[in-house]
Amino acid sequence: MTNSRRAFLKTSAVAGAALAAPAIFTSNRAHAAEVTLRLHQFLPAQANVPKNILGPWADKIAKESEGRIKIERYPSMQLGGKPPGLIDQAIDGVADIVWTVSGYTPGRFPRAEVFELPFTMTNAEAVSRAYWELAQGTMMDSDFKDFKVLGLWVHGPGVIHSNKPIRKVADLDGVKLRAPTRITNILFKKLGATPIGMPVPAIPEALSKGVVDATIIPWEVVGALKVAELVENHTEFGDDTLYTTTFIFAMNKERYAGLPDDLKKVMDDNSGLEFSAFAGKQMQIDDAPSREAALDRGNNIIELSSDEVAEWKEASKDIAASWAKEMDDKGLDGSGLLAKAKELIAKHSA
Repeated sequence: MTNSRRAFLKTSAVAGAALAAPAIFTSNRAHAAEVTLRLHQFLPAQANVPKNILGPWADKIAKESEGRIKIERYPSMQLGGKPPGLIDQAIDGVADIVWTVSGYTPGRFPRAEVFELPFTMTNAEAVSRAYWELAQGTMMDSDFKDFKVLGLWVHGPGVIHSNKPIRKVADLDGVKLRAPTRITNILFKKLGATPIGMPVPAIPEALSKGVVDATIIPWEVVGALKVAELVENHTEFGDDTLYTTTFIFAMNKERYAGLPDDLKKVMDDNSGLEFSAFAGKQMQIDDAPSREAALDRGNNIIELSSDEVAEWKEASKDIAASWAKEMDDKGLDGSGLLAKAKELIAKHSA
């Protein structure tokens, strides 16, 4: 190749790059994130909820906004604070979006407790639909008025995981048991255990150090917390559900209000009833692998018969009525909430 030929090619390449640069720059600008939102939650990134619910949700938001919304994900309380403080982080703008347990702040979201009452849940998808619908009529302008609600759901059937077998109610006598919410603390105190409240991330250390003898959580989070390696017994309640826990997926109101209308639509299209139902259903689907892993370890899975479950139902039967009266006394129409929740659960479980 001659020197002039080399010079021509070099000059052409430089000129071409210069001509292309504005187009590349314009293209990058068109797809650059206009809004960056920080999503904060308490579980490690590899746990089922961030992996199978929150992560896919964030990816879908990015895709449907054509990259204009970017969701930064902060697992395991990486933005600081402790799990009970998450909802205030959303309100105060420390985080833009949070996923949390409503019962981490006992008494703050009293109406949501109706779905946590013993033997109320049927399946997580149906109850999540009921939770969203009841919230629309009774909670959005009261309990949840300080933040934008993106999703409301419950997990699959709650299971007792213990260092000694628990089959009868009497087996709980003297057992130090971690419970997640005010309602579950009331329940297990009535059943004879010594309930100890703590967020989910504290469970492994509490079990390993003997702070608690047992914990109640759904199967889906057992794997991430390695609970099946810390206790060998797991008590299930057949076709019934001893308890479930209500969750809140919330966004800072000012951050939502500040979005352009088309980006608000992206958020709205991926929030609400159907997203809540998906999240609840996915949590229950994710129960199976952790249960199978416990079986593979040779752990003792205690499956109560309907007659054995009847004893637990009898022992806990007064809790719903007591809760309803407590809410009635506060002017919150607990009796009406309980009746409506049961009606909605039945409708979506049919």
